[in-house]
Amino acid sequence: MAEVREYLIFLIIWLISTILLRAFIKKRSSPRLPPGPLALPIIGHLHLLGPIAHQTFAKLSSRYGPLIHLYLGSVPCVVASSPEICKELLKTCESSFLDRPQTVVTNYTTYGSKDFTFAPYGDYWRFVKKLCMSQLLGGQTLDLLLPVRRDEMKYLIDFLFVKANAGKSVDMGSELMRMANNLISRMVMSRRCSEDEEEAGEVRKLVQDITELTGQFNLSDYIWFCKNLDLQGFKKRLNVLHGRLDGMIEKIIDEHQEERRKLKQTSKEGEVAKDLVHILLDIAEDESSEMKLTRENIKAFVVDLFIAATDTSALAMEWGLSELINHPNIMRKAAQEIDSVVGNNRIVQESDIPHLPYLQAIAKEILRLHPPAPLIPRESTEDCTISGYHIPAKTRLFVSIWAVGRDPNYWEDPLEFKPERFLPEDGSAKGQLDVRGQNFHFLPFGSGRRGCPGTSLALLLVQTTLAALIQCFEWKVEGGNGTVDMEEGPGLTLPRAHHLVCSPVVRLNPVPPM
Repeated sequence: MAEVREYLIFLIIWLISTILLRAFIKKRSSPRLPPGPLALPIIGHLHLLGPIAHQTFAKLSSRYGPLIHLYLGSVPCVVASSPEICKELLKTCESSFLDRPQTVVTNYTTYGSKDFTFAPYGDYWRFVKKLCMSQLLGGQTLDLLLPVRRDEMKYLIDFLFVKANAGKSVDMGSELMRMANNLISRMVMSRRCSEDEEEAGEVRKLVQDITELTGQFNLSDYIWFCKNLDLQGFKKRLNVLHGRLDGMIEKIIDEHQEERRKLKQTSKEGEVAKDLVHILLDIAEDESSEMKLTRENIKAFVVDLFIAATDTSALAMEWGLSELINHPNIMRKAAQEIDSVVGNNRIVQESDIPHLPYLQAIAKEILRLHPPAPLIPRESTEDCTISGYHIPAKTRLFVSIWAVGRDPNYWEDPLEFKPERFLPEDGSAKGQLDVRGQNFHFLPFGSGRRGCPGTSLALLLVQTTLAALIQCFEWKVEGGNGTVDMEEGPGLTLPRAHHLVCSPVVRLNPVPPM
C-alpha cells in the first residue's frame, strides 16, 4: 500500500512538472505579448472590468504599463493609453489597424456594417469616406445648412428665455439632446423631429437605447461558446429596436422618393431642397457613380448620422456647461470676451468663433477632459510589432483617448479645468494644438484615416451653442453648494451619471436677434 501511495505521489509530481515545463517552454517560444494581469479560464479578464470601461483600463494601465494585453473572454485585446504608443499605433503602424471590431449590436444597427463607421477598410470604405468629406459633411454642405443650425440655436435660446422668466429649472441634457436631434433631423430629412412630439420622442428613445446597448457587454461577442446564444436577451431587444428604426428610415426614404417623383413629373427636379437623404439618393441613382449605393447603404448612413452626431455633440455641450457652472470665473471671462467682440445687440454666430480665442480654448479643454468617445476601437488585420511587443492579427485595440488627455507627463494639473493651457499667448506649443489628430496627447476625434469625419460640424455646434448660452444667460444649480456633480456614467460615449438640472437667469433682456 505504501508503494502504491509513493507511486501515485511520484506520478502527480511528474504530471505537474511536465505541465509547468511545457507551459514555460511554450511561453518562451511564443511571441512576446504586452504585459497584463493573470487571465482566468474562459472569461479571461472580464472579472476585472468595472461598469465604466475606460476608467478600468486606465487603472490597469497605471499598474501594467501604457500598452497592456487582455483577454475579454476569448477575444484578445490591447489597450493603448500613452501618446507615444498611440502615435505608433495610429500613425507608424496605422495600416495594421484600419478595421473596426464587429459586434452583434453594430451588425444589427448598421445593416451588416453597410454604413461608414463600421464598414471594413477597403474600396467601399474609401469611396464612402470621400463622399462624406466632399458632399455629406464637407464645407459646402455645412455652409448651405448654416440657416438650419442658426434656427435651432434660436429655438433653444427662446425656450430657455421663457423658462428663465418663469423661474423654472431645466434638464439641460435633455434640451441639448433635443436641439442636436432636431438639427440632425433637419440636415437629414428637412424637418424637425419635434414638429411631431411623438415622433421626436421615438427618435430620441431609439438613439438612447441603441447607444446604451452598444456600450453594454454582450456575452455573445466575447465568449466563443455563447456566440449563437442570447443569454442576455440582446438579440431579442435588437430585433424590436431594429424594426422600429428600419420602419422610421423607410418612411423617410419613401417620402423623399415620392417628392422626387412628383418634381420630375413637373420638370422641377432641380428645385428640390438638398438634404442629406436627397444627396444619397442622387448618388444611388447616378449610373456613372464609382460605386452603387444600395437602399441598405442609405439607411445605414442615416443611422450613423443620428447615432454618432446627436449623442456625442449633446454630451460635449452638457459637460461644457457643467464645467463652466463649476468655474464661474471662467464663465465670466468668456462672457466678457463675447461682449467685447459681439456686443449685446445680436446673438453670437459661427462667423464670430475665429475671433473668440478664449471660447475656442474652453471647447478644447472640454474635449480634453470629456472626449465624446473615450475609447476608440480598432482591430488588427495582420500581425505587427508595437514597442517590441507582438500584436497578432484579429486583436481588438482600444485607444484610450480619455487617458492620454489626462497624462501628467504632457498636461500640467491634468485633472483641472484650465482653458488657459490652450491659449496661444501662454508661450507653449499647447496653445497651437489642433483637435484633428496630429497631436497624440490630444485626440478627441481620433486620428488618421479612421478619424471622425464630423469634426467640423461638431466644433461648430459645440462652440457656437456654448457661446450663446454664456452670452444670453447666467446659470444656477440648487444644492451641492451651487456646484455640479461631475461623475461619469457607463456607456459607449461619455454620459454624465446624473442629469444636469439648472436654472437659466436672463443676462440679456430682451434676447437679441440672431
